[in-house]
Amino acid sequence: MKSMTGFGRGAVAGENFAVSIEIKTVNNRFLDINLHLPNELQALEANVKHLIQNRLARGRADVFINYERTSKVEYELNRPLISGFLSALEEMKEEFALSGEPDLNVIARLPNALQTKAEDLSAEFIQGVEKACSDAIDELETMREGEGKSLKNELEQRLTLIENQLPNIEGESEKVSEEYLQKLRKRIENLLSKSALQIELDQARLAQEAAFLADRSDITEEITRLKSHIEQFRAIMSEKKDVGKRLDFLTQELNREANTISSKTNNLTVKEAALAIKSEIEKIREQIQNVE
Repeated sequence: MKSMTGFGRGAVAGENFAVSIEIKTVNNRFLDINLHLPNELQALEANVKHLIQNRLARGRADVFINYERTSKVEYELNRPLISGFLSALEEMKEEFALSGEPDLNVIARLPNALQTKAEDLSAEFIQGVEKACSDAIDELETMREGEGKSLKNELEQRLTLIENQLPNIEGESEKVSEEYLQKLRKRIENLLSKSALQIELDQARLAQEAAFLADRSDITEEITRLKSHIEQFRAIMSEKKDVGKRLDFLTQELNREANTISSKTNNLTVKEAALAIKSEIEKIREQIQNVE
């Protein structure tokens, strides 16, 4: 089990270049890769995305690529821009009767007047970028696995707290039938006491009705399913792939069973235990939002 939060960095230096890649990930329902590339490296976008998609399943990944050339850098003139600037100056001189000549320093400081000469990306450079990316993912995965272990320990503690509530519920569930019988008898006696008719209670029928109501409020099946879900939860936490989505589904099922238990009986002990379970489930739900 891995967390979706992490950071990794990789760097490679070649004969004529140095490149570094940083990857930062946070939780997200799907895999969302956001590349921050210099314009010269746009051609490598597909390569980098492919490397990340092969290693990560979920999360938002922000990828920052920086590089520098260690060889001589050649520049080329942005001729259309410079030509347009000079033409505008000449027109300004004629229209407003101005004097003077263009200053080379002014022209050189024009945005994009001088541009680095575009060069084809060498095979060595492409391999360097891919190596830096793989190293960054390795470091990222190491951090995510460490975070995953911490999450697993936290979730395990929450599951244990839920399990500790189950004996209280099981112990009280056995009293449900008798409680319903007593409540039904008391309610009928109160009704009869207000009536002028003298009707003798059929104890067998009363017990049958109480048993019917108690059966509708039986929570044995919900308790069994809770235990089964907890067992499945632990098994999935020990796996490495597609963990987060399955844990999210199981959390919903755990909450469903706790809600059903709470709604089926008015027993105060059971309701308090179910409320405590729901509190732990909510904490689990918050934690698994960061599980890959």
